[in-house]
Amino acid sequence: MDFVTHQTEDDFLKAHNKALLNGFQHILSPEEAKLISLNDVKHLLKPTAETYVGMKVIPIEKIVGSEGRYNDFDNKFFPKSTHLRNRWERVDAAAIQSIDLPPIKVYEISGLYFVRDGNHRVSVAKTRGVEFIDAEVVSLQSEIKLKNINNVNDIIRQIIYYEKRVFYAETAFGDITDYWCLDFSSPGRYDVVYNHILTHKYFMNQDKKEEVTMEEAIESWFNNVYYPLISIINRKHTLRAFPHRTLGDLYVWIVRYWDDIKQKYGDNIPMDEAVSDFKKKYKFSIFRKIKNKISKLILRKSMTNNQDIYPET
Repeated sequence: MDFVTHQTEDDFLKAHNKALLNGFQHILSPEEAKLISLNDVKHLLKPTAETYVGMKVIPIEKIVGSEGRYNDFDNKFFPKSTHLRNRWERVDAAAIQSIDLPPIKVYEISGLYFVRDGNHRVSVAKTRGVEFIDAEVVSLQSEIKLKNINNVNDIIRQIIYYEKRVFYAETAFGDITDYWCLDFSSPGRYDVVYNHILTHKYFMNQDKKEEVTMEEAIESWFNNVYYPLISIINRKHTLRAFPHRTLGDLYVWIVRYWDDIKQKYGDNIPMDEAVSDFKKKYKFSIFRKIKNKISKLILRKSMTNNQDIYPET
């Protein structure tokens, strides 16, 4: 066995073992060790245009995902399966012998890169500590800039933070209500709240000669819709039954649930009763957590579920 062959076998074994160790360290949260899928990110960020950039030298550390091979590598681009060995070792041998390989092809979105072609080359480069790589770049346009990303959850958190900043800036919600903790655990819900406020404004305008201002609508919605429901949620300690969720999440879910049961059983159902019934039906349990984990292992569930109606059951 020559030196190069021995070295590539050793390199692959070390890289593969690192993937196994990374998976073991995230055994209770396997999504955190997965390489990010470009399709998931596109669903979250909804890029508005595509532009061909051309050849660039890009930093390896900003390559965080893949278009099609996200199941073959972990979130650090270490190879997860031994079926990748032959191709991986050929690329590694070329690196050892300083043989130039074609540039990789990537999509750029929000300052991050996702591999279209060249996943093995990226994996080898990351394993060998290479800092930069030649790439042919196509840019997907998005207003949101992302940084320090390790997994989809990091992207979701940064998108929510961006949406909160936009919502508070464009509506002056915090200045009007002096309430700065309208928070959510999933993207897209500030738009839901904004539509609730617009609906509330519409009904306020009924039979009025002068148009209700947006400021008046926000203040009225907060005092007469949001805060009374949140007060009931707090009084019944409902949030305790939904770990890792927020009061804002519960507001959105319970309002929708309340509308559903009023359509079925009539409009005379008190808000108190809706909150209690919702908690009883959807509260967190260890059995439900185990069931959800098994379901995710059988069928990979997208982390981009912006349109979830209620908590998982």
